Amino acid sequence: MKSPARILIVDDDRRIREMLAAYLEDEGFEISQAEDGRQLRAEIAAAEIDLVLLDQVIPGEDGLTLLRELRRRSSVPVIMITGKGEMLDRVIGLEVGADDYIAKPFHLREVLARIRAVLRRSPQASSSQASPPRASNPDAETARAGREAGRLAFAGWTLDPRRRELRDSGGVEVELTTGEFNLLLAFLEAPNRPLNRDQLMDKLGGRDWSPYDRSIDTQVGRLRKKIEADPKNPALIKTVRGIGYVFTPEVATT
Repeated sequence: MKSPARILIVDDDRRIREMLAAYLEDEGFEISQAEDGRQLRAEIAAAEIDLVLLDQVIPGEDGLTLLRELRRRSSVPVIMITGKGEMLDRVIGLEVGADDYIAKPFHLREVLARIRAVLRRSPQASSSQASPPRASNPDAETARAGREAGRLAFAGWTLDPRRRELRDSGGVEVELTTGEFNLLLAFLEAPNRPLNRDQLMDKLGGRDWSPYDRSIDTQVGRLRKKIEADPKNPALIKTVRGIGYVFTPEVATT
């Protein structure tokens, strides 16, 4: 039987931590708590964490600093919790490596929905959770076959969806956040087909967005920095004006 996911709640406000912990434990999750960076590091070292709920404003070391530190050594999914309503703060969190964000005040059901969405996209989720490709698209069928076979190859890169491993032409692994992994997989499932932001947002979790929400563009920018030879002049993920993006390389199964 699959063990429940363990969630680490990092917030200096004890009342918020305990409220979230009680609610999420009732929903079947295992919970760890931390009030600062020191306790976060101790919890990460002590147990396998499946997802981190990280408050952006923490005395001493702020959430963004802790997120940067996490991303240097781990790809554990992170949902930022912020009391700041400005879009800039959310975009910065996504640029640093957050997989999603929740603004205070929040509803507990929203927290639960976002946690489940991120966990569905995490490496521990089964491949059946991924958005199915269109049967009429032969490139998408190739990508799906590659996922079932084990690996997808493109432009000298190899992605193993089951292990969530991306390796360059020399075999060196490049770590991806959950958002980056799912974005790349979405492109691999639809090579040479323009995808708009609605389609990409659906594949990254179905979160509602507005025309002023630049989170998809932020995720694309981060992914370009990892796979493009020249991120400022991308050759693999090209912008299609007025539509969205298109993934240009041929995709092969290995």
